[in-house]
Amino acid sequence: MAHFSFSNTFFHTLNLKKAPQLPEKFTFPFYYTPHELSVLAAKDLQTYLETADLNHNFGLKAKAEGLVIGKMFGVMVVQNQDGDLGYLAAFSGKLAESNKVPGFVSTVFDTLDPDGFYKIGEQELNEINYEIECIETSDGFIEIKAQIKKLLANYEADLLALKQTIKEEKAKRKQLRITEAEKLSAEAYEVLLEKLKNESIQYNIKLKMLWVGCEKKLAFYKSAFSEYETKLEDLKERRKTKSAALQKKIHQQYKFLNARGETKDLLDIFKNTTLRVPPAGAGECAAPKLFQFAYENKLKPIAMAEFWWGASPKSEVRKHKQFYPSCRSKCEPILGHMMHGLQVEDNPILEEKKLDEPLEIVFEDDYLLLLNKPPEFLSVPGKTSLASVQTKMQEYLPDNKVLLVHRLDMSTSGILLIAKNERTHKKLQKQFINRTVKKRYVAILNGEISRKFGEIELPLRVDLDNRPQQLVCYEHGKLAKTIYKVVEVSNGKTRIHFYPITGRTHQLRVHAAHSNGLNIPIVGDDLYGTHDERLMLHAEYLEFEHPVSKTKMAITCKAPF
Repeated sequence: MAHFSFSNTFFHTLNLKKAPQLPEKFTFPFYYTPHELSVLAAKDLQTYLETADLNHNFGLKAKAEGLVIGKMFGVMVVQNQDGDLGYLAAFSGKLAESNKVPGFVSTVFDTLDPDGFYKIGEQELNEINYEIECIETSDGFIEIKAQIKKLLANYEADLLALKQTIKEEKAKRKQLRITEAEKLSAEAYEVLLEKLKNESIQYNIKLKMLWVGCEKKLAFYKSAFSEYETKLEDLKERRKTKSAALQKKIHQQYKFLNARGETKDLLDIFKNTTLRVPPAGAGECAAPKLFQFAYENKLKPIAMAEFWWGASPKSEVRKHKQFYPSCRSKCEPILGHMMHGLQVEDNPILEEKKLDEPLEIVFEDDYLLLLNKPPEFLSVPGKTSLASVQTKMQEYLPDNKVLLVHRLDMSTSGILLIAKNERTHKKLQKQFINRTVKKRYVAILNGEISRKFGEIELPLRVDLDNRPQQLVCYEHGKLAKTIYKVVEVSNGKTRIHFYPITGRTHQLRVHAAHSNGLNIPIVGDDLYGTHDERLMLHAEYLEFEHPVSKTKMAITCKAPF
């Protein structure tokens, strides 16, 4: 039988065999390797989750009822005032349609309280929605809309027929003017022209009268329809005003402490961000709940980690039991406030990635060069780091305008193509746009796959809540297509060749890790898999036409792994 320390209390003890080495600083929540204490706490919670009946379908049991919803869980290692170590547990959002689950810290504000203002306000909004629905589904409203639609359709059909007749009659009149000019006397021809002119005027009158007739019929229905519209507009305005007031009141209830004892609500926290207003679900993630409970109960935060529990969602790359950072759009502003007064690990992303040794150039002539980009080095300058391939190449070629034809992710190594002037750059870019350039990447997957070759086509777009991560999105995503061929499978790993047809951000990484792709992340992928010494992805081969000599260029740069 599984053993765990998780109980119905909030402070869960840690089964420590020896006195632990406490971290000097608290976990930086947006990019971290879990501390051993956080791992221990997470394993304890996971052991509990494997046996607990939480009345929630995580998608892990074949016959479970209800909608499959995986969840982010968080653990925070804390120290009480007696110096004892333990951990707190939390989940993001609701669990089994509840905010209160024994053993888990509560939400900062309970929107599910049946006697609370939110539920009362929600009921009032539902009543307005019901009134709107009753009007829009009433027989009278539907009949008037149908009659207006029918009238306009008949008008369009009659108008089309009349215009066709006018066109045909105009052609006939034109022909008569030609044929009768020689047959008739001057006086008779003048009479004919006058007659034809009047015919033309009559058809123009018919055009106007057609719309006048339609307009008279429409006026009757529009008068009745306007009564419905007025009621609907009033109801929708009431709903908008009430909804905005309710949302503001909710945001004011979400009050967050920090280590200094200072309090801010969601409106204060988000007012100076690019979003300006809190996004939906702000404050309901695991991390803010953990911090709030720790501060309210005089517990010292030591370390934290969050993991996914359940089946992978359709859009994101989420693996069961795997650790993930806190979300950025909702949690970054909130945790930025809540961590004031704590000693927190430095953001490793902000560290200047310098490279003292020169870049390895694999080919160079007067027009272009190809180099072997090392891993963990930017292709172009970033927001916080200027050191990059572009800046180093500009130093190497001070008299040229260095232009990268394409880019590689910071973590990816391999062949980068650089143009020495704008004309060359334009010609090379055209080859990439026309997809005549052949590319081959080599990668090591963190698992074994049985298929030898295949094609992956999953459209991608940026995850607005967690830039720069990408989502699979069939509605708004851009086409992303990859061909793959397995080279070798051994020791629980797969060596594979990727042939990207398109060049989307993180394409190969998502296509490898996503459940609808290969479902196995690349070794060392800290965004879609687990952190390791490096990302095992290397741009190994590039084939293109030289823009000046027109000869085929086939460049290979072997992977260092």
